[in-house]
Amino acid sequence: MRDQLLGREPEDFDVATSARAEDIERLFARTVPVGKQFGVMLVVEGDAQFQVATFRAEADYRDGRHPEHVTFTDAINDARRRDFTVNGLFFDPLAGAVHDWVGGQADLNARVIRTIGAPAERFAEDHLRLLRAVRFAAQLGFEIEAETFAAVRAHASKIATVSAERVRDELLKLFRAPHAARGLDLLHASGLMPFVLPELEPLITCEQPPEFHPEGTVFTHLRLMLEQLPTGAPDSLAWAILLHDIAKPMTFSRDADTGRIRFNEHEKIGADMAATILRRLRFPKKQIDEIVACVRMHMQFKDAPQMRKSTLRRMLLRPTFPLELELHRLDCLGSHGRLDHYELLQREAGALARQPALRPPLLTGHDLLALGVKPGPPMGALLHELRDRQLAEELKTPDEARAWVRQRLEG
Repeated sequence: MRDQLLGREPEDFDVATSARAEDIERLFARTVPVGKQFGVMLVVEGDAQFQVATFRAEADYRDGRHPEHVTFTDAINDARRRDFTVNGLFFDPLAGAVHDWVGGQADLNARVIRTIGAPAERFAEDHLRLLRAVRFAAQLGFEIEAETFAAVRAHASKIATVSAERVRDELLKLFRAPHAARGLDLLHASGLMPFVLPELEPLITCEQPPEFHPEGTVFTHLRLMLEQLPTGAPDSLAWAILLHDIAKPMTFSRDADTGRIRFNEHEKIGADMAATILRRLRFPKKQIDEIVACVRMHMQFKDAPQMRKSTLRRMLLRPTFPLELELHRLDCLGSHGRLDHYELLQREAGALARQPALRPPLLTGHDLLALGVKPGPPMGALLHELRDRQLAEELKTPDEARAWVRQRLEG
């Protein structure tokens, strides 16, 4: 109901009803008892899924998430157990009427996130609501009501009791365009950052060399990058932004004579740190690998104009290159603003796309075995050099490659 009143397309529809779980099972052909003891069923109609919940009241939350007691009730009491007023609105499709028993419409109009009832009580019921308050404020472009925000700050440490998967899912929504930069600001201002992403805290005061980063600290740099994040960008890009400079505070040094600031090997150390953070938040392995690759490789882009053709093309052929290139573009826009390297790489990527014959290697390990090359490190080195010569267009056909290998073996 909230999104419809705001003129937004709802992502999903949740149905609340006086019907019990058993009634839902009887009425619909395909149901899934996702929380039958709490009156929650999933109804499947074709490719669509709808969560259907019996009106209920809850009490005695002892673990910051699950109620000890659930009683089935009416719509008014069901609305009053929910988290925020803007989420407590009900729509009756038969009467075509909106029911508001919690002041949600007034807060929608005022663009305010406010808990239903006492903030401390609502947050004690489910500690994830602390992070959800921040996420909704960023996502909707709302302010958090003063008493609610004070309670978030007062109870921020309790977010540490929430499972990593639930925290991750909220953070993924928090760091999406067009609200990602404000999400970062609110995560910091709410006091939640030290408990969900403590590695970001040192970035707030970490200086950078002004000749490359006139914008100031690493944290400011990340904010500017997130402001430029395109709508619909993959989640991996936002997390590559957040983590690409994560090791700068750890690697910070200042030359005693010149005063120049350096961050030696921050990309390598940062890649390890990124992997640790993402594993802690239970990201899927494939996504961890692509984000970590972006962190590890992001400093290579400054050397693109000086690269040998083969080295440059190896970069262009990496599976993660499109993601890396977009990270580089945002890295530039969030600092000095120059896109000359980005434009060069775009041109080179376009030229390479018009040469599909360069993508598969001319020879494989099996081919080298047939030519009499023994397995081991020398074979690997030979394959690497063959690939370099192919990408430099010094060898263009498998026959040329075989002739080159034979010559090397004879020599």
